[in-house]
Amino acid sequence: MKQKLISIIIPCYNEALNISTYFNAMQEMFSQIPNDQVEYHHEYIFIDDGSKDNTLKEIDQLQSIDPTEVHYISFARNFGKEAAFLAGLEAAKGDYVAVMDVDLQDPPEMLPEMLNGINEEGYDVVGCRRVDRSGEPPIRSFFAQAFYKFINRISSTKIVEGARDYRLMTRQVVDAILQMPEYNRFSKGIFSWVGFKTKYLPYQNVTRNAGETHFTFSKLLRYSLDGIVDFSDLPLSLASFVGLLTFALSIVAMIFVIVRRLMFGDRVSGWASLVTIILFIGGLQLFCLGIVGKYIGRIYLETKRRPVYIIKKKK
Repeated sequence: MKQKLISIIIPCYNEALNISTYFNAMQEMFSQIPNDQVEYHHEYIFIDDGSKDNTLKEIDQLQSIDPTEVHYISFARNFGKEAAFLAGLEAAKGDYVAVMDVDLQDPPEMLPEMLNGINEEGYDVVGCRRVDRSGEPPIRSFFAQAFYKFINRISSTKIVEGARDYRLMTRQVVDAILQMPEYNRFSKGIFSWVGFKTKYLPYQNVTRNAGETHFTFSKLLRYSLDGIVDFSDLPLSLASFVGLLTFALSIVAMIFVIVRRLMFGDRVSGWASLVTIILFIGGLQLFCLGIVGKYIGRIYLETKRRPVYIIKKKK
């Protein structure tokens, strides 16, 4: 009988209230997976992303009870979810690798269907996609939908609307992702960029088991901007277009002023309108410089070659 190892990567930041509940739900799910043709083994890789509560203590207790299945990596500080993903992918040894949240918003009961999608249907990646956003503030849902529409228009890398990070991947897909060593990481785009045969399973939105989300609106906005910069150069083209358009309009305005002066002898008056035009053009220049600066900043971080994360403790 074939044996397959499933590695589960679980990023955690101040999730002490969810650790034991998540672990029990996963153990219950694995006990129901049939081992008729393939004998499945599994390992948990918890990534403590610099938590300030008892998250690491809870994970350490699980690890002491089951050291063969439970492993963890604890960061020296909070490096962010993208760094946690990378650390987990680098540590995973499984034939299949899953990424999921610890708050049970990623339903464990969907994992057997994801396995079936790879083993029986021949997919390389099986992810999950929320078909609704019930429980979210309307303004947050609106901007999320707008982001997916916008980035799919300006980027050649298509991102499925409502797609979660929750997915099961073959070892080949994980190895391909690990070939992308960039410091600035946007996993939703990376997962799509590597390609491979992918299927998404729809499901209704699930609320958190306990605690509050750490992704505030401002963090999600910054995350969205990172995704746009990482997977599209259209903003740079937009800056060039705005500059060219402003230049063309200024030429037309200059010709108009000269012709008016020669034909009618009118003096150019109105300091208020002049100041308004100067401020307008200055604002456009700063806007374009801001776009260019965002890209230069990303290049700057890449060239420094700092590690994406630093490990404080590992078991």
